[in-house]
Amino acid sequence: MTIHSLRAQRPSAGSHADVLYVHGSTFGAGLSIFYPLDGRSWADALNDAGFTAWGFDFAGYGDSARYPVDSCRAVGRLEEAVPQLLRVIRAVRERNGGRPVFLLGHSWGATVAAACAAAHPDGIAALVLFAPIVTRAGATRPAGAYIPAAAAAMSAPSHYPLTLWAQYRRFVEDVPRGQPQVFSEAHFQAWGEAFLATDPESRSRTPPAVSTPVGPQRDVQALWSGQELYDPARIAAPTLLVRGEWDTVCDADDAASLLADLGAAARHSAVIERATHLMHLEAQRGLLYDAVNTFLLGSAS
Repeated sequence: MTIHSLRAQRPSAGSHADVLYVHGSTFGAGLSIFYPLDGRSWADALNDAGFTAWGFDFAGYGDSARYPVDSCRAVGRLEEAVPQLLRVIRAVRERNGGRPVFLLGHSWGATVAAACAAAHPDGIAALVLFAPIVTRAGATRPAGAYIPAAAAAMSAPSHYPLTLWAQYRRFVEDVPRGQPQVFSEAHFQAWGEAFLATDPESRSRTPPAVSTPVGPQRDVQALWSGQELYDPARIAAPTLLVRGEWDTVCDADDAASLLADLGAAARHSAVIERATHLMHLEAQRGLLYDAVNTFLLGSAS
């Protein structure tokens, strides 16, 4: 599959290093690292710290090529995603003048980034895993279920329809009763329109929905059934694991388990208060940006 959407946003002065964002399973880089909220994106924060921010869309997302919708297999699983990420890393290195490359992965994208770092331990200068999906031995799906019902019910098809309501639930279901929303209605309305616009056929469905590769959800199901999809002991790069206080998809036990299994000598963790699985778009996103920048600046020095 062809990846069309590799994009860089560079600081006005010189760059310390290049940070490559690896998106999660339901929306791409344009709706995450490059998406401005109140006029400012995560890429802007990285630029302000002196980094070049890179992002791309895996096949099946955003501006990249789509898998055939009539496929009878779960497209976009880890074994397809890792080679795509490796091609993107090579493309970044061809353009960045020899600067270090750091990986910054979210959710299922953190699993892809970790698997890549494990398979190529000398190729990544630093690794940030935020809200990673972690192996759970025989776990049942938790409250705040990550896998949309439409995907969980599909045993063979390549794609599933992801509605705005399903996305909205992900922003609200982990927030404790009585706490304010972490993603404002106004922000969600604008972001939701941008989400639907990533699929030109989204509004032909009832309700409107984005056709989304089912493979990543199968990876999550495998991890939560106790399967090891990569060996974290092979990860040598300095690693930061950061999660939201209210995240049930990557909870405190998940974070502790993965940190203990990492092979990296330099292992760091951070918890963002009053944040959930999608904290890069939430009210506390500035704390996430600061934690990541501090770690990356230390890795670049």
